[in-house]
Amino acid sequence: MLVILAALLGQETLLTLASLLVITLPLAWVWQRVAFLGVTYQRVLNETRVFEGERVVLSLRVANRKWLPLAWLRVNDQMPLALTPQEKPLAPSHLPLTGILESRASLLWHERARWDYHIPCNRRGYYTLGPAQIATGDLFGLFERSLEIAQRDRLIVYPRIDAIQEWGLPAKEPFGDARARIPVFQDPTRIRGLRDYHPEDAPKHIHWRATARHNALQVKQYEPTINFNWVFFLNLATYEQAWQGVDSERAERAIRLTASLANFAAEQKYAFGLVANGTFPDSDQRLRVLPGRDPEQLRNVLEALAAVSYYIALPIENLLRRESATLAWGATLIVVTPLVTESLLAEIIRLNDVGRRMVLVSLDETWEPQLLPGILVYRAREPEKGLERLTFHV
Repeated sequence: MLVILAALLGQETLLTLASLLVITLPLAWVWQRVAFLGVTYQRVLNETRVFEGERVVLSLRVANRKWLPLAWLRVNDQMPLALTPQEKPLAPSHLPLTGILESRASLLWHERARWDYHIPCNRRGYYTLGPAQIATGDLFGLFERSLEIAQRDRLIVYPRIDAIQEWGLPAKEPFGDARARIPVFQDPTRIRGLRDYHPEDAPKHIHWRATARHNALQVKQYEPTINFNWVFFLNLATYEQAWQGVDSERAERAIRLTASLANFAAEQKYAFGLVANGTFPDSDQRLRVLPGRDPEQLRNVLEALAAVSYYIALPIENLLRRESATLAWGATLIVVTPLVTESLLAEIIRLNDVGRRMVLVSLDETWEPQLLPGILVYRAREPEKGLERLTFHV
């Protein structure tokens, strides 16, 4: 219409502008329609599992694999606020605890762009990166088109692990030695003496050198032992009433201590498991890892501790009562808690009275350890605080 009007009026300037619009608008529309052909986007982490305090490198890669150039390209990648890169802050997002990592580039034909970001992992967690949205348009800025990349990546930040002696716990057999109270099993590596041979003795237990010296068959006597089987009960409640909220620092200390104890158990090749009254993110399912000696057991426990939330599904004393009935009778139940209450102590005493082997590891600085007959009681302290290390009674 403008071209016809300009021709009728004899306006050369208007005719030129109208002709440019006739050419530009279709070209710009076609350009933005084919802009994403041959465009690829990748999000790459150099590590997907790290410990608290470590750093990962996030690489964002985009490529234009066609002859048509991209005048501009914008990449908006969703990131947890806890994983803010060192190079630039995250833009605000409508999602809670989430920000936007924005990157821009201009790509010629068959050109690639890459952004590397260094992310400090200062808080344990089970994080999701993505999805991402990429946007581009025509050279004239008339049209814009966006595309969502559904790819999501997981980054697991394990709790920090410290040596248990730094928490004030003994480094060797912290919850008692492996000597059995009832001689059911014998450990062939722990010889305690010799005795005369009995018909029911196995030939492999005969001590031939002693037999030659005594001129009579002698057999080895072994120390009765049991295999360690530890079950950690993690209490994430930091106040007596749920409506009082959560002290995240105290809860995190309990999580780190549990991770340190689990690491010690794995190093000693003990069977161990984990039960917590916290839940998995966006779920009401309690955290529970069955005891085992599998090589992957430590990783399973650390992943559970990385993911656990502060939502309390059940008071710890109720959890003890319910879960103890399903656990092996010889297991040592180790309660790690930032808060010691009378109801918790009553349940621990009750379980000890019925024959359970109980250990209480407290991080409650306001509670003075008291004599609980037959129960190990430890008071652990944060390693870097350098305060009182250990108080326990048997």
